[in-house]
Amino acid sequence: MIAYQLHRNAFGRLVFTGADGIAQEGVVPVRAFPIAAPDHGIALVDPHGHELAWIDRLADLPEEIGALVAAELARREFMPEIKRVLGVSSFATPSVWRVDTDRGEASFVLKGEEDIRRLAPPALLIADSHGIRFLIRDRTALDPHSRKILDRFL
Repeated sequence: MIAYQLHRNAFGRLVFTGADGIAQEGVVPVRAFPIAAPDHGIALVDPHGHELAWIDRLADLPEEIGALVAAELARREFMPEIKRVLGVSSFATPSVWRVDTDRGEASFVLKGEEDIRRLAPPALLIADSHGIRFLIRDRTALDPHSRKILDRFL
């Protein structure tokens, strides 16, 4: 049983009401492990970054609160998943990458090899020059052409 309530106000912002009855507007859900365990370890934080509540598993929440948290996370997080690397302008950086993602075709500028981060194997996180992060969930599952291009940057 949770000891708080969560709802949206008229402006669409999340409002957290604790067991003490005090309401806090502008609450934000934050994933502790966004790639490895996206539905486990979620904090509800106030606008100043102070944790108000901890959610062990999203599935453990009452349906209406879980739906609010999931919708807010989806709205805040934009991380296209790369399915194929179509091509790169150069094997030296900066280079323009053309990729096919789960959200359609995209192109971005990779400033340097340091913008490709290794996560729990075999996942990678690539940040473009604007700070947008692209996820490769399993680099070994990519087609041979994509792996060959990616290997040149790793």
